[in-house]
Amino acid sequence: MLSPALTISQTLWNRLSASPKKYIHLVMIATKPDIIKQAPLYNALQKRGEEVLLVHTGQHYDFNLSGGMLEEFGLIVDINLNISGAYYEKVAQIIDRLGGVLMYIKELGKIPLPYIHGDTMTAMAVGNVAYSCNVGCVHNEAGIRTLTPKKEFFQKLVGAYCNTPLQNSASLQWWFDIHKNPENFEKGSMEPTPEQFNTRCAEPASGIFLAPVELDKQFLREEGFPEDRIFVVGNSVADAVGAYCNTSIKKSDIFQKYPLLTDGVLRFCIHRRENCENEKRFRALFGALKKCIETGYPVLLISLHATESAIDRFGLREEMNTLKEQKNFIYSEVWPYYSDVIAAMKVAKAVITDSGSMQEECNILGVPCITLRFGSDRGESFFAKGNVLAPPISADFVFAIIQKVIQEGLLKNAQKIYGENVSEKCVDRVLEVLSIGKSVLRTEEERIFA
Repeated sequence: MLSPALTISQTLWNRLSASPKKYIHLVMIATKPDIIKQAPLYNALQKRGEEVLLVHTGQHYDFNLSGGMLEEFGLIVDINLNISGAYYEKVAQIIDRLGGVLMYIKELGKIPLPYIHGDTMTAMAVGNVAYSCNVGCVHNEAGIRTLTPKKEFFQKLVGAYCNTPLQNSASLQWWFDIHKNPENFEKGSMEPTPEQFNTRCAEPASGIFLAPVELDKQFLREEGFPEDRIFVVGNSVADAVGAYCNTSIKKSDIFQKYPLLTDGVLRFCIHRRENCENEKRFRALFGALKKCIETGYPVLLISLHATESAIDRFGLREEMNTLKEQKNFIYSEVWPYYSDVIAAMKVAKAVITDSGSMQEECNILGVPCITLRFGSDRGESFFAKGNVLAPPISADFVFAIIQKVIQEGLLKNAQKIYGENVSEKCVDRVLEVLSIGKSVLRTEEERIFA
């Protein structure tokens, strides 16, 4: 039964009923990274003449979090689930409301095929309801798992840099060097939270795995997922960045709004749950931000709801108000247009972030990335020599990492690893699987005798 909370295009069901297509491709979006990475895939499916629906959870409804991006990418939502409330309520609402949609499509004699993305709450919840409805998903950005430096490196780090004053940037070189070798890292972290839970839950509900890099395929194989359904295609964010990369500075007016950007800012983003709900971590990151501003670096902070909540929760509002008065500091809410984001990132000195997707965008743009975590689910960007961890163990340590990157011009010449024309490759692989005539979620007979 369809939920009365849904907003549905008036002609949708008639369109689907009249369509000769067997499969109905449901491209799921919710957050800004979803929209950025799923839009190229949606467009590629449309160009192939597939019957494709854009389904928005509705959890991000503000213009700067969703509306501006939909407008910019020219996307029209077919179904909005209109979810709201606490995290668990949103998950429950996705399961309830999308379940009715999937079953109704099946009643029309069609096969629904949800496309989920990455490690989002949407991927986890849609995977849950799809599996419950015996529907297999396509997982875009499948297999991302966190890699963390081994314990002995953190013990050395704390002993050398947290219990004694920092001496010089040369003494940090060993920390940069360990990032070059995968043997120095281990799997198993549940951070970022809840993203690592989400991506692990999404995989068993998927029958087609679109992995960004070989490392992700390796993770999936080790976990027992079938190799003949895992395809290394690159990351669809490369298509989104590519669409703006050559023209965004001309199209964007962000430099008129913030002239300081032309000086090449340090772009900060601190929004992860494990950073913003942990006072020790957040104070370390806030302290590093403050040191950068007081040192005279031009700094941009993109502040999200979690950032603002942490500033108030930990009594840092007065300090932030003082920092806002500094001429070398831009303190801004999220920008609605991707063209502005890419334009500013292209000329940034470095991106200092706890975001996952920004690590990918930095690699594509050739911008140094400093990741504010103990590990990363984009470990491939370490081995491509464009990213380094600055775990929030102390403000001095994070600041020292930033200074070394800037002063020595590090991380600028990373190997580009996320591909081109990725969405076309994704659609190629999906349609190849569908053409075989086997189920997306295969029976054992189909799997064994494939």
